[in-house]
Amino acid sequence: MSEPSHSPAPQAEGPEQPRALRIEDWLTVIIMALLALITFANVLVRYFTDASFAWTEEISIFLMILLAMVAGSAAVARDQHIRIEFLTSRGTAARKQLLARLGSASVALLFALIAALSARVVWDDWRYEETSPGIGVPQWWYSMWLPICSLAITARAIGLFRRQGRLAQFEAVATDEQESA
Repeated sequence: MSEPSHSPAPQAEGPEQPRALRIEDWLTVIIMALLALITFANVLVRYFTDASFAWTEEISIFLMILLAMVAGSAAVARDQHIRIEFLTSRGTAARKQLLARLGSASVALLFALIAALSARVVWDDWRYEETSPGIGVPQWWYSMWLPICSLAITARAIGLFRRQGRLAQFEAVATDEQESA
């Protein structure tokens, strides 16, 4: 059995958090509320009429995928994305910094590629007039959000990469000042 991780718990967000980092929080709340309302309405209709809204499953799946992308953006913005702690928590400060920046750059590259490739999917959906199987709306209404969210995650990863670089410079200056004093 492995020992439990002793990583610090995420801090409660206070007023000191920049407003830009709260965008994903509000989107998460809105998406979760929509999911709850749609599901509740479907349950009520099914209970009272023995029928169900056919469109709720399709919309719910779309909202869950969108929720995952928004949450991924929030995780990257807060530097809480998945990483192998065994490697990133060991070694010198310079090694930790290098691995952190490598991780941020990798996330940015991955989601930039996803954005580019999914933009082609959106183009094909629009060009060939694909429709959704459940309610028959244009498929690109759903698929256009993947490149948009991927670009948002890419921007968040680039921002994190830059913040990590500034932090490394600040720590280097602070170390030099302590050594000279």
